[in-house]
Amino acid sequence: MKKVSIWISTMRLRTLPLSISGIILASCFAEYNGCFDWLIFTLAILTTLSFQILSNLANDYGDGIKGTDNNDRIGPDRAIQTGKISPDEMFNAIKLSVLISIGLAFFLIFASFGVKYFFLTLLFFLLGIASIAAAIRYTVGNNAYGYKGFGDVYVFVFFGLVSVIGCYVLYAKKIDHVVFLPAITIGLLSAAVLNLNNMRDIESDKKSNKLTLAVKIGIDNAKKYHVAIIVLAIILSGLFGILYFTSILNLIYFIAYIPLIIHIKKVLKCNDSKLLDPELKKVALTTVLLSVLMGIGHLL
Repeated sequence: MKKVSIWISTMRLRTLPLSISGIILASCFAEYNGCFDWLIFTLAILTTLSFQILSNLANDYGDGIKGTDNNDRIGPDRAIQTGKISPDEMFNAIKLSVLISIGLAFFLIFASFGVKYFFLTLLFFLLGIASIAAAIRYTVGNNAYGYKGFGDVYVFVFFGLVSVIGCYVLYAKKIDHVVFLPAITIGLLSAAVLNLNNMRDIESDKKSNKLTLAVKIGIDNAKKYHVAIIVLAIILSGLFGILYFTSILNLIYFIAYIPLIIHIKKVLKCNDSKLLDPELKKVALTTVLLSVLMGIGHLL
């Protein structure tokens, strides 16, 4: 039982809600346009969770064997870092996670497109492979892009654009203009969560030569960048509310702006990167809240 609890902890369950926020939002748009399907929704959630768990395991492995996870790290302890799980055990878990992700992705694509939409089937198979590769290559390997400052791009694309737009296409078999602004919004807020993580770990990452964007541009510029992407997310989501307004209830997600504005003030005043860890969790939960309320508001 102790080993099971260690593996559950290694999967970092607290990161999972953020990963499915785009799925929930796209599903609400699908329901509004009359193309929602419970089987696709269930498989999309499971597939997304499998990708996120794979990413978490790969990050633990990549940072662990490179020594990036050490006593200087501020965030939660990692499994390889503490010696609770060996690198070989983690590598085997990654291989199993890849197989599960491939299986779930296959069933999701077949449930959505069957044999009728060949081009979309091929496109989403390639997208699935790209998602798996991106999840692993974030920290694993000599050319891990998370060590070169490209993690923000990965999060924006996969947590925002792919999650929202891709999921909607699974339902509707086509792209709808209604999903673009929400997809960009979720992508920006997800990138903000990663930036908080990178600002929190900036000193330990410097020592480990992990060149995140925060390390490259410095803490002061990282704060400015952080404020910019959150403000842009607020502006674009607000624009979405104006362009697709049918009822005052559509704008219920504006409630999520309050914790975001409070968060911006705290980040600008913060002089100790160690104090950013609680803010990371708040922004992640606020992103989930915004996505759920935006989706529900569109249905009202």
